[in-house]
Formats: sequence, C-alpha cells, structure tokens
Amino acid sequence: QAIILGFSNSGKSSLLSLLTNTHPEIASYRFTTKEPIIGMLNHNGVQIQIIENPAIESEYYDKGITHGTDTIIILINSLEELAEIEKKIQTTGKKIIVINLKEDIEKRKLEATLKSKKLNFVIINTQEEEGIWELKEKIFKSFDKIRIFTKEPGKPKSDKPIILNPSSNVKDVAEKIFHGFSKQIKETFITGPSSKFHNQKVGLTHELKDLDVVEFRTR
Repeated sequence: QAIILGFSNSGKSSLLSLLTNTHPEIASYRFTTKEPIIGMLNHNGVQIQIIENPAIESEYYDKGITHGTDTIIILINSLEELAEIEKKIQTTGKKIIVINLKEDIEKRKLEATLKSKKLNFVIINTQEEEGIWELKEKIFKSFDKIRIFTKEPGKPKSDKPIILNPSSNVKDVAEKIFHGFSKQIKETFITGPSSKFHNQKVGLTHELKDLDVVEFRTR
C-alpha cells in the first residue's frame, strides 16, 4: 500500500488517475477530495493499492492512514511545500517518494537539491504523462521485493510474477509454486539480470534478481 500526500490543488487526484483504474473528481477549487480515495496500480502484473489522502492542511486529512501505510508519496509544487509536509507527517522509517509537477521550476537545480537531501524522487508531468512509468517502478521498489516470472518449456513467460524477498533463490520460487515442488525439478534455466547468458542452467541455490525468468523442467 502507498499513499499520496500533498496540499490542496497539488495534483493528487490527477496522479491517482494516471497511476490506477480510479477516476476521482478533479476541480480547480480547494479541498475537492473530502475522504480517502482508493485505486489499484497494476504494474508488470503486480497489484499495489494506492490511496489519495485529502489535502494535508484540510480537516478531512486522515493521519491514521498515513501512519499505517508502507510507502508515502509526497506530491509537491515547491521545495517549501516539502518542508511543510515533512513537519506535519513526522513519520520515521518510511520510504518517501518525492514528486514535482511544476514545469516553471528550473529542473537541474531542483534535481541537485533533492539529490543533496538524499531523497528518492522522480519529476513528472501529469499533462504530458511524463515520468509515470519511472514513478511506478519506484513505488514497487520501495517495498523491497523482487519479481520473478516463470515459464514452461516452449511457452512465453507468465503474465503475473511471483513476489519474493531479495536474495531469494530458485528453490524459494519452486516452493512458492507449491510445497515440495523443488524435489521434482530436474533442471532449471534462468534468463534475466542474474544470468550470465540467455537460458543459463543453474542449481536450486542460485540467487535471483528482480525480473528474472525461471524455467523449470521436472523429472
């Protein structure tokens, strides 16, 4: 679960619409969103719940959802807004993604400032839909998980990945499919970031990386 935070008219509803299957009301007047709105982000076969919290300065803002979420997406139009929001949320241990929608801010200066603060950020343009894919990737990676695709011999890879913790190995994938499956495996072939070449033959202890494709051949 990730939550979008920002001030009124910062573009929260527009961002939620671009990221998910939800189409919230978008208007120029303040405090359009009066209750949390939930949407589902489908990225590379992974379902992630995205919530738009009402404007952080409004009476409708829900502190409980912010404190209970996995990832906070702070939507800002200026660095001054970022400082104000950080004072209001006062959370620790959260992975925070900072997004900026304004085109009139000098981009290089903004990037340099955000990098100096060691923040995980992406600059997007909701009008042109720029940076949205990069943002989706950052949202997924904030959960510290890896996506592993499986495939049967002679067939394309699966549409939906298996979600595992970093440093998981081939045996973990097999056991995730069903308990005891690893004992039935005769050969395993890997294609992806953890392989040295296409269809590399590996053992059950081979450590996997995000977006690897695993092909099992059974006895």
